[in-house]
Amino acid sequence: MSPALAVALDTTSVDTATEWAAAVAPHVDVLKVGLEFYLRHGASGVAQVRRAAPECGLFLDLKLHDIPATVAGGARAVAALAPDFLTVHASGGATMVGAAAEALPNTRIAAVTLLTSLAPTDLLALRLPPADELVVQWAHVAVTAGARALVSSALEVAALRVEFPGDVRLITPGIRPAGGQAQDQSRVATPQAAVGWGSDVLVVGRPITAAAAPAAAAAAIAAEIRAAS
Repeated sequence: MSPALAVALDTTSVDTATEWAAAVAPHVDVLKVGLEFYLRHGASGVAQVRRAAPECGLFLDLKLHDIPATVAGGARAVAALAPDFLTVHASGGATMVGAAAEALPNTRIAAVTLLTSLAPTDLLALRLPPADELVVQWAHVAVTAGARALVSSALEVAALRVEFPGDVRLITPGIRPAGGQAQDQSRVATPQAAVGWGSDVLVVGRPITAAAAPAAAAAAIAAEIRAAS
């Protein structure tokens, strides 16, 4: 299966999100809707976005992290949206990840291993091991508990692909076209590098949505992914 392109619809406006979704739909595979949008507009807002691009999959990026019963309840609360992916934090532990997977069996629970905004200095301050060790360790916990996708920076994808060569989908945010700015991400990669390392789903936000012509920007990145595949 060829790597998929997901666009991050990082806005609090339903009109803007639906406009972006409709514009890029011919070129992307997945729409990623985040926490801020969901908290403002709820399921009805997400449903409007889906209607603007019904052929695209839905990546509901809520990054759930709470006691297992609460996370299970949160997962059940979005079941009617039928997301293809729903994120939880791997650091919540095996029981929490497993509760989400059990509550939403038809969705790929995607365990967020380590936020791409965290730099090595942040890990030192938190007394955590280096990213390459921590990501693999937490990934094993999450997959054993029932996660069927993992979220990491592209820099850890090669190690994860070795550990999980099968059906586990590897999702990489922080993707920037060659020459693009890192912005608030610390561990970024180009589409070519991410595909080469084994990413299954490449998440791109502002390089598409902040472009003068989002559809053209999405088409260019999709072409870069195809060329690297």
